[in-house]
This record gives sequence, structure tokens and C-alpha cells, in this order.
Amino acid sequence: MHQASDVEAELASHRERLLRWLLDDALPLWWSVGADRAGGGFHEAIDLAGRPVRAERRARVQARQIFTYSVGGELGWTGPWREAVAHGLDYFVGRYRRPDGLFWNALSVTGEPIGSAPHLYEQAFALLALATASGVAAAPPAAEIMAEAIAERLYAERRGIAGGFTGFSDEQVYQSDPHMHLLEAALAWERIAPDGPWRRLADEVVELCLTRFISPQHGGALLEYFDSTWAPAAGAAGHAIWPGHQFEWAGLLERWALAREGRDDIRTVARRLYDIGMRHGIDAARGVAVFELASDFSVREPKTRLWVQTEWLKAAMILARSENDPQRRRGYLGDAVAATKALTLFLDVPLRGLWRDKLLDDGTWVEEPAPASSFYHIIDALRVLAQSPTVGGNQ
Repeated sequence: MHQASDVEAELASHRERLLRWLLDDALPLWWSVGADRAGGGFHEAIDLAGRPVRAERRARVQARQIFTYSVGGELGWTGPWREAVAHGLDYFVGRYRRPDGLFWNALSVTGEPIGSAPHLYEQAFALLALATASGVAAAPPAAEIMAEAIAERLYAERRGIAGGFTGFSDEQVYQSDPHMHLLEAALAWERIAPDGPWRRLADEVVELCLTRFISPQHGGALLEYFDSTWAPAAGAAGHAIWPGHQFEWAGLLERWALAREGRDDIRTVARRLYDIGMRHGIDAARGVAVFELASDFSVREPKTRLWVQTEWLKAAMILARSENDPQRRRGYLGDAVAATKALTLFLDVPLRGLWRDKLLDDGTWVEEPAPASSFYHIIDALRVLAQSPTVGGNQ
């Protein structure tokens, strides 16, 4: 086992290198090339030659880029992060917000709203963007009003018959994933507006996670797809286990538990989810976390994606920061070192500031433009990494 000082030193080296990449390369490139100065908002992708990709624009991407530049300001980027946030907000609120207070899912290439019913996933990211911008005093004064309008609509019109909320791309298949991002957004808003509906929303999502999403029949793993009663969906979909989401939920449950006066029972659940991801979801040969497991924890989909590595890193750091046992903390920090190495694989492209998104089981890459949607995952992981503790005491 590494000595604690060795792990810390290695992690500090990775942290410095990744933050320099973020501040010197990624944030400037995605502002200079990724922002659409003529039409507003942000492009969906940049190809590996450094050219923006003209495509349908999902609301989640606009919201995530607002989040990204808000966090970029927090992390000390000296570029025009306030301008970037304002640029994104003007376009997002002006073009995606519907008369009912919810947000369209996407705009067509020509800028028209795509007329499908608003998805829960998109509303969650609208909430997160508004909260994050508000947290750095860059959001419009009406941001809290807009956020509460979303919550009001969800409670009034999108309640599921067995709890949670509806609003999925396939209304026959309910999903845990959008609820995870609702929890993330509710926790962000709870810090800013403690008198709002956010504590109730966060608590309801956590309860749904504990009673429905986590399955004792699947070894305590968290599942992805369900029917309207929150029973696992029919067929293979109902048995899908995503290591990245074991990690992501672990980090969120830990944060929720600490905000609720250290709920040790929930912290135990968070560590169990994390352990499932670590025991079954890491491919030692490639040094990465895989995308999907089957119900027996065998690897169903060895192809993996960038975001899975960022959630591995983020969860390892969140658990390390709150862990009192020195040996377990060293273990989490060692995991974080491995996760930074996995993330670095995806960032190793000729044009610094871009990334690859999909790694195949034979170690080759899917050659495609770098998706803007990944930046939210990267910068949030680096924000947690930047808060790295020292082994031996909580911070």
C-alpha cells in the first residue's frame, strides 16, 4: 500500500496538471470556439480539428455550459467567465423557456423549439444552471422565481402514481437518472434559498432512491429503468447497473447525509454503492470504469465513456473528504489517483482543451467531435478535486 504522503503527492501532481489544462486550455477554447457569438448560446460540439459543429441544440447542453463557466469563475479562471455565463443565460432563458415556466428540450438547427413534451432531465439541468449562476451572483434577479416555477409545475403536473416525477423520453419507461439530477439541483438551491421547496424535493428524491432505485434483489445496486410503479422495467433494461451512477449517487447521498446532520445510515448506503462500482466496474487492463454491468455484476457493456471516469473521481474525493478512518481515506485517495489517470486518457488529444468521449473494449477510440455536454462532468470533478483534503482529518 502507498504511504499516505505518496498518495497525496501523486494526487496533488495530477490535480495541478488537470487544473492547468482546465484554466489554460479548455475554458478558453470552449469560449472562443464553443460559444456562438452570432446566434447566441453554445455549440453542441467541437470537432477534433477545432471547428464548431452545427447541430440541434439540447437544452441540457446550454444549461451545462452555464454551469461550467459559473464554476470556472469559482476556480479562478481569469477569462471573461461572467460574460460567458450571461451569454448562456440570455440565450437559454430567452429561447428555451416556455410560457408555462418549463424549458423546451431542444432547438432545431434553425432555432425553432422541438415540440416534444418537456423532459424531466432538461428541467433538472435548468434548475442546476440557475442555481449555480445565482451562487456566483451572475444570474438574473428572477432566477429564483424561475426555479420555483419549475418546481411548482413538477409538483402540480408531473407527479408519478408511485412517487417521483414523470417526463421521460419514453413515458413507458421511468428512469432514476433525471431524479439524480433533480437531487443535485435541489441541494444546490437549498444552500442559496433555504426557505424554498428545495429541502422537501431533495428529501423526497433520496427517499425514492432508498426505497425504489436501490434493489436488494440486485445486491444493493442502484438500477436505471423502471415501470410506473417503480418496479424494475421488463427485460434486460430492468437489470442494467451503471457503475458511473453508483459513483454519482454515492457522492450525492453523502452530501445529502452530511447536510442532514450526518445521517450515518445513508452514508453507509453511499459507501455500499461506491464499493459496487469499485469491485465490479473497474477494468484493470484499460484502467477505466466500464459503462454497464448485468444483474450478476458481470460486464455487459465494456465500452465506456468519459463521464463515468469523472464520477468515479468525484465520488472518491467526496468520500475521502468526509472519511474519519485514515486507512479508508487513503484507499479513497488512491482510487482518486486511478480515476485521474483514467480521465487523462480521454483528454489526450492533439488540440488541448478537447476530449474523446467513448473508449471501446479493445482500447481504441470512437472518432467523433468532442461533445460540449461532457464539460459539466469534467469541471465538477475538478472542482471537487481542487478541494482535496489531507489525510488524517476532515476539512
